[in-house]
Amino acid sequence: MKKLITILLISVLSFSAAAQESDLLGIDFDFLDSIFDEPAQSQENEAPQEEPVSIVQSLRRRGFEFNFSYIFRGAVNPGWVNLYPWEQYAGENFTWAPAVNLGSTFGIDARISDSFRVQSVIKFDIPGEFPYISLGEFFFDYNFSDKVFLRAGKTGQSWGISPNFGFTDLLSRIPEGGPSGPSYLIRFDVPIGIGGVQLLAQTRSNIANGDIPDLNSIGFGGKYNLAFQWADFNLGAFYQNNMASRAFFTVKTTLRDFEIYSEWLAAFDSHADNAVSFAFNFGFLKSFFNNKLDLNAEIFYNGEGRTNFFNSGTEYELSGTNPFLGGVNAAVNLLYRFNGGGSPRFFTRFLYGDDSFSIVPGIRLTPFQNMEIYLALPVSFGNGHYKTEAKNFKGEIKPVSLLLYVTFKGDLRANYYY
Repeated sequence: MKKLITILLISVLSFSAAAQESDLLGIDFDFLDSIFDEPAQSQENEAPQEEPVSIVQSLRRRGFEFNFSYIFRGAVNPGWVNLYPWEQYAGENFTWAPAVNLGSTFGIDARISDSFRVQSVIKFDIPGEFPYISLGEFFFDYNFSDKVFLRAGKTGQSWGISPNFGFTDLLSRIPEGGPSGPSYLIRFDVPIGIGGVQLLAQTRSNIANGDIPDLNSIGFGGKYNLAFQWADFNLGAFYQNNMASRAFFTVKTTLRDFEIYSEWLAAFDSHADNAVSFAFNFGFLKSFFNNKLDLNAEIFYNGEGRTNFFNSGTEYELSGTNPFLGGVNAAVNLLYRFNGGGSPRFFTRFLYGDDSFSIVPGIRLTPFQNMEIYLALPVSFGNGHYKTEAKNFKGEIKPVSLLLYVTFKGDLRANYYY
């Protein structure tokens, strides 16, 4: 009981400076999995488990795998819209803002030979643009004698460590007025010891619509990973015309039972009087009470000012262009795992930046197999980004609202290898 009171007290104390980050179908609840490594919900109709195979056998075997995934989600976001300060609230400004999302994916992972693998994903989404079908990832891998590994096609790639502010993910940066869609890349990986070197070229031009990229819309980058038992280091750089050239350094280690990370970035902008700017962060992840409570905290200083990046989206967050906010930013994430039916998880996500605050306390339940429920209370304060972008899916500003998701989802896999 004391532990529960402590968690609720922390939430109440932080509740006085809060804000919602994005629209109804854009609050990123996937941070629970990405930050705290929450296990995926078990599926009822998964393919039977195969006999274990060695790593060498798994790389050498030929065959294919089909993957079908389905999601059906209903949501409602009741609250008052377009009202600030709070004393202006009135009954006629209250809206329910319901929403529905239906989606499925069909993927094929084909291992054509010992060296050649192809993966393709077709997506079907409602609502969306008719005929509701789009191409997800579509790429191939080629293995040059276990010395060099090539990947090319439509696929994403991420750099950096931070689960809150991905400013060292240089591949997500986009130039002002340039293409800002999904990435197409050519990537070479060369293992060296536990780490290795990665070299790539990337464009965000819409090749699927026939937009052939020119040199100005292609970026070039490289990253070196040096891994030890006591720490992991990364050093990388990315260059693209019409955008600042950037280099970064990251380090992650475990000190006692604290997972600690820090990232540093230097940007040189030849289009702005050769201006040089810097950014850095420091964060940690810690578990308490026999891993029942997880805490992540991070502070980020952005000396570049407001810059844009492409967010490829998650299951709950829509893809699109988002900003890094200049100056001091902060994030705190809490997750508490209760015992009992439905696997209840209490969470709170707090964000600060641009003279504004965001907090989203809530609870996640899995009362039945393949069913998931989120109940959250997004609230916003301040005069900056988190306040002005506290919108539902209709574009209405909602500084305070209730958010309820009910989701049914699952997947099926079938494979044949020889």
